[in-house]
Amino acid sequence: MKHLFLLFTLISLTSISSAQTEQFPCSTDEVSRALFLNYPEKQQTIIDARQELKSFTQSFVNQSISTKSNADYIIPVVFHIIHDNGEGNISNEQIYDALKQVNLQFGKKNADTTDIVQAFKNLAADTKIEFRLAQIDPYGNCTNGITRMYSELTNTGGHVVKDLIQWPPNKYVNIWVTNNVGPNLAGHCLMPDVAEAHPNWDGIVIQHSYVGSIGTSAPSKRTVLTHELGHYMNLYHIWGGNNVPEFYYLPVANASNCDFDDEVADTPNTIGWQSCNLSGESCGSLDNVQNYMDYSYCSLMFTIGQKDRMHAALNSPIAGRNNLWTEQNLIETGLLNNTPAFCVAEFESTDPIICEGETVTFSDVSYHGIVSRDWTFEGGDIVSSSDSSVTVTYNTAGKYQVSLTVEDGDLNQGNITKDKYITVLPSSTLATTLEENFEDETAFNEKWYLPSNHGSVNFERINYGKDSDFSIYVDNFNQSGINNNEIRHSIPINTLLMDSKIALSFDYAYAKKSNTGVERIRVRFSNDCGETWTDRRTISLNNMNSVVTDNEFFPSADDWQHYEIDIILSSFKVDNLMVGLKFESNNGNNLFIDNINFFDAQLLSVDSEAIQSRLTISPNPSSDFINVSMDSEFLNGEINIVDFAGKVIMQKQVNQESNVQINISEIASGTYFIRYLPKNETLIYKTQKIVVL
Repeated sequence: MKHLFLLFTLISLTSISSAQTEQFPCSTDEVSRALFLNYPEKQQTIIDARQELKSFTQSFVNQSISTKSNADYIIPVVFHIIHDNGEGNISNEQIYDALKQVNLQFGKKNADTTDIVQAFKNLAADTKIEFRLAQIDPYGNCTNGITRMYSELTNTGGHVVKDLIQWPPNKYVNIWVTNNVGPNLAGHCLMPDVAEAHPNWDGIVIQHSYVGSIGTSAPSKRTVLTHELGHYMNLYHIWGGNNVPEFYYLPVANASNCDFDDEVADTPNTIGWQSCNLSGESCGSLDNVQNYMDYSYCSLMFTIGQKDRMHAALNSPIAGRNNLWTEQNLIETGLLNNTPAFCVAEFESTDPIICEGETVTFSDVSYHGIVSRDWTFEGGDIVSSSDSSVTVTYNTAGKYQVSLTVEDGDLNQGNITKDKYITVLPSSTLATTLEENFEDETAFNEKWYLPSNHGSVNFERINYGKDSDFSIYVDNFNQSGINNNEIRHSIPINTLLMDSKIALSFDYAYAKKSNTGVERIRVRFSNDCGETWTDRRTISLNNMNSVVTDNEFFPSADDWQHYEIDIILSSFKVDNLMVGLKFESNNGNNLFIDNINFFDAQLLSVDSEAIQSRLTISPNPSSDFINVSMDSEFLNGEINIVDFAGKVIMQKQVNQESNVQINISEIASGTYFIRYLPKNETLIYKTQKIVVL
């Protein structure tokens, strides 16, 4: 319930001779080359944009220093966190740290600039470029410059994530953070000439473990985003090369790279480095190995020439870079001054569903300019607090409210209250069964919980049922690829008094498509309040007699099937067993499940002679009467109607009658068992379930 890429290596001056065998994980050149080759109709746009930008850059760089502005360029940034509720859903703090690291490096304010080799110290530049999180979104709403979206595409990366969300690229630098960028890659960016032809994909995609220096990242990876932002402002790799026809893609460290140039005068020609050889002279002169645009793993600087080239890109209309830092755009993105106004009170927690005695950590993520806060925790061991982060223990089962009031430096105040936000489950229980027919929405919501890391597509309650009005289903028809769709039973079951098995039964309606892959239902147990889960049974739906259709499937009465299994408890004989169902989908059609029941498998045990042939029940299901017919051998005895807990709720004596009618109109709707005890036998016979409507 609570919840590889290549590694940079920090290399000190005392270990500069150690070589690296891995390649720096940037794919800007490859991505841009692919866009050029795969979209021939846009090739001329790229060629023309590159030539225009090249001419503009030459003219801009040749201007006298006195005509150039010395003011900082302030650039609005938005981070789009594309995640699957895993570790890639990185914290705000990690994003804040990423921008901090970038701005230190672009401003030559990082402490390790003292380690720049003497030959290049006079060329190391404060670029006068500062990146800030946007404070106003494209629709005029307050923002913290961070969006979050669930999508399995995070594991694919590439341009597909850009199609999910993009803010206007002439107003914001879009940075998409994903689980995956590509094999052994950390990031890629569209340079301005390519972005001119593909504005809908303009921006940077970066793997989450290369964002900043904390969280899922590390200090050794803090320069990757700086490298990609260099590409964004028209810096090539230091050895040169790009993807338009007259300029071939140049892999790093090729001897022939000496024949090419990065179009910056003060960066010596080099073949490019994958190690921190500070004395390297690959093309006849000392290489600028510590440049952010190399692959050397010890980047510390941009040069003055690179600064001028980036300023040229920011003043050119190519890809709208010249609009980013204008006064009007800074007004529209909320960055004209650096004292953003308060607008939103909000908090996050580690997990809103826990068991008794466990803790939840709450974090204030309100924005902007919060200077004081007042928390209220109903049911917690800490009733109130003024800290930005608070850890609270809940010792009693129930649902509890959390409130936060915040205030900024201008005495603007905001409040947020989340009612029944924290669910505390009992650490042990007396309940020995679970019956769910999904007819009662309130009861369903009280008994079943999605884990905090659930995806956007999961089991939902829907008005199709097996002999009833409702069931749950997964909209599998409109998914693609392999997805895990989960509903978790979060009310513990006491299995201590069970024999050795728990029985699971349910009704299901399922359809395949013609291209359906392997699809499964996984039955999972947890004996530690959802901290860990173990698969106890895997049910392959492909082997079942199911409907096949490429149209969206919704079941008729004849499409429902019944499934029943016994699962050995083993180490799960506890007083707080939690049971979870996970549907592993793979391009199939919709799945519906109804009448889920977990109970002691002994309730379904039947004598070796099939009692069903000697005792029959009809109609089943029924709402008023059932007829029980018995073999003449067992006419003297007793009929019991038993609930899931084994409690006898109705008895009927049988003498010489072979057909007995029983009035069940006063019994609550649900599933029960008929148990027959013949007087002339010591055996207790149990039959299949009956359903009372």
